[in-house]
Amino acid sequence: MEKFTVLTATAAPLMRPNIDTDSIIRVERMVGLSKDQLGPWALEMMRYRPDGSEDPDFVLNREPWRHAKIIVAADNFGCGSSREEAVWALAGFGIRAVIAPSFGDIFFGNCFNNGVLPIRLPEATMNAIGAEVAQPAGSTLTVDLEAQCIVTASGARHPFEIEAMRRRMLLEGMDAIALSLTHDKDIAAFQLRDRERRPWLWNAAEKSA
Repeated sequence: MEKFTVLTATAAPLMRPNIDTDSIIRVERMVGLSKDQLGPWALEMMRYRPDGSEDPDFVLNREPWRHAKIIVAADNFGCGSSREEAVWALAGFGIRAVIAPSFGDIFFGNCFNNGVLPIRLPEATMNAIGAEVAQPAGSTLTVDLEAQCIVTASGARHPFEIEAMRRRMLLEGMDAIALSLTHDKDIAAFQLRDRERRPWLWNAAEKSA
């Protein structure tokens, strides 16, 4: 998984509440496509008209936001079904961070497992950031995970907090399995003690393997 330390990039304002996972990736796109093929279909119901042409009024179809790596969102982003494909699609599209007042709980957790940083900020702060990035001159944000701070183009600084374990996962580019393996010595020591305490269980497991 790609590390996330400091990201300076274009941020697209998507200030609609309750953008759910079905809006992020349609269920039809989850059939027959691999994880790496979902990016072009992210947010397609907003990006495209029924005839397949781009909607010129949608922010991600306009400069400079077409190249956004950050989404500035409204309340309850990623609500709805638990599909991890929603995060896969955003990551495949190039999104590395989503900033919102609140998230769907499962979507929030899936972000950390896939190298996308979800940041919660108060609604008033989000409205101020959204208004700034809606102007081309203010569309660049710096998201500093090491310092846990967002800096806008005007120089405004907005601190945020990320739970320590999840912050470490992103800073070091580790998923949950890789994080567990950092304790491999402790795991091996436990297994040795348990083998001595319950040899019958280990013998049965080895015979059935």
